[in-house]
Amino acid sequence: MARIIALVALLTIANQSAIRNLQSAILNSPDGHLRLRLWTDDTHRVRYDVTRDNVPVVEPSVLGFVVDRVDLTRDADIVGSTRSSTDREYLVRGVHAHARDRSNDAHVDLRHRATSAAFAIEMRAFETGVAFRYVAARAGTRTPDDRTEFRLPGDATVWYHGLDGHYEGVHVKRTVADVPFGDWAAPPVTFRLARGGYASITEGALANYSGMALEADGAGTFHARLGHAQPIGYPFYLRYPAADTHRLAAAASVAGPITTPWRIVLAAPGLDALVNSDVVRNVAAPPDPALFPDGASTPWIAPGRAVWRFLDGGDNTFDGLKAFTALAERLGFEYHVVEGIWQRWTPEQLRDFVDDAKRRHVGIWLWKDSRAIPTVDKQREFFDLCRDLGVVGAKIDFFDHEAKEIIDRYQSILREAAERHIMVDFHGADKPTGGDRTFPNELTREGIQGLEHRTMETWATHNATLPFTRFLAGPADYTPVVFGERRKETSWAHQIATAVIFTSPLLVYGAHPQSLLDNPAVDVIKAIPSVWDETRVLAPSDIGELAAFARRSGGDWFVGILNGAQARTLKVDLGFLPAGKSFAATLVRDNPADAAAVAIEKAVVTSATPLGVEMRPGGGFVARLAAAQ
Repeated sequence: MARIIALVALLTIANQSAIRNLQSAILNSPDGHLRLRLWTDDTHRVRYDVTRDNVPVVEPSVLGFVVDRVDLTRDADIVGSTRSSTDREYLVRGVHAHARDRSNDAHVDLRHRATSAAFAIEMRAFETGVAFRYVAARAGTRTPDDRTEFRLPGDATVWYHGLDGHYEGVHVKRTVADVPFGDWAAPPVTFRLARGGYASITEGALANYSGMALEADGAGTFHARLGHAQPIGYPFYLRYPAADTHRLAAAASVAGPITTPWRIVLAAPGLDALVNSDVVRNVAAPPDPALFPDGASTPWIAPGRAVWRFLDGGDNTFDGLKAFTALAERLGFEYHVVEGIWQRWTPEQLRDFVDDAKRRHVGIWLWKDSRAIPTVDKQREFFDLCRDLGVVGAKIDFFDHEAKEIIDRYQSILREAAERHIMVDFHGADKPTGGDRTFPNELTREGIQGLEHRTMETWATHNATLPFTRFLAGPADYTPVVFGERRKETSWAHQIATAVIFTSPLLVYGAHPQSLLDNPAVDVIKAIPSVWDETRVLAPSDIGELAAFARRSGGDWFVGILNGAQARTLKVDLGFLPAGKSFAATLVRDNPADAAAVAIEKAVVTSATPLGVEMRPGGGFVARLAAAQ
């Protein structure tokens, strides 16, 4: 008996030792620069941190996976883990044409001590970011919540905006130590590390779950909050009854296994790597081949430029909008987005309108209020109409919340549209989370404070911030380029540069198309594509001060520069061009004397030819560099 007791004691000690040895998991990126570490502390609380080259990106922070009001990560043991890796490529649209999904991965199994509930944390470490998510694989209907923390270095500088306008806001810039208690932040939340490098917090693969926003505690930490816990923005109050507000304030349940969206921390040594990161799309599911047999290259899905009568005047009648289609044809644009006026036309008028556009090789997109298609049957009815008429796309508006039932509607709309070969543009929307990889018929979405905002007084700093904040999550329908008073302090060159820098595979111009045709830079405007093969963020770029991009389409390059509030002079290095090859350059410069004018120059340049650029406050610059034949 004594021997048995001694053996049991030894086995117990060995088991406890094994558990202690399992109480951490460290994952390095394939290049070795990034590290995601997970561990349980002495109180069995699960924590994590993120470093780049041993510099803290996210300081030790608490993980928080709550199921039916029980925080499973508060009293847990790691009971096992498996390792794997990923290395694949796929086609994308927007910043570049090919994505690399390369990571080291781990699946960490945990057990909650008090309830014996099993759950897992999945981890991925990429060269430009890390991601993790919670998984609870059990039958039944349960109610999850999120208490994940992101503790940032106190000397970091952060850019974020609140939720008053849902995902349409203007970023403020603060040191992390100065972020007030109770401030809300709509991801992506970008920050610059005092010791060098940039990072951004967002989420990926949002489906069958509530969206995540962040709440500051005034002590350097942002806390994850799901849709039910987020403040209601003005757009939702404006459009939805109090009963909806009350219903969506309750946490949503999930039937079956719980798989949360990925919590993502992008991290890179510079802005170029940050902008070119594919992490958000990498964690999203690939497209269903039954719906998209050729993925993003499925033939009925086609990026392009669009005219749009809304911001900049024009005859809002049947004949007036037909004239807009004719102007799209003259511009060589592929699409015309038509607002809700089409719903007042007779069926005969609507068919005549679409048939006229087909003859001009211009595809029609129709706007629709999401509240008018609240059920699958209503969605099918609308998309059947689009398919039968030959309408190519639908602009669906007014979601204004990211509760689970709203997220479910995005998924339903995309699927019903895809089954009828209809492309989609979401407005009144939340941030993208890589869903355009899963459903490549989603070409763009709003979720941004763009030119629709009439009360905006200054645009220059806002525009020089967006490429490094909101656009990190994915494309945005900002509706760029106006030449009238709506541009406020920005110049014509600045406005044209937004079409180069703001990524949107459906590139909807805000300007009246006639003003595009009348502009001295019309030939450059006509040549700007809506997707790019390659993007380089140029060295002078500085968040909120200057956004300078070089972007390649085929053999041609474009340089776009958005200047902030201060006048400046630059030398732009063209070292990204192939050595020894000449390019015919068309340069669109600020007119120093008049923001409502441009100076057009022609030149021949090579990679050894730096460009001198002078910009007024709120100014800009565009160069089209066409490869010599």
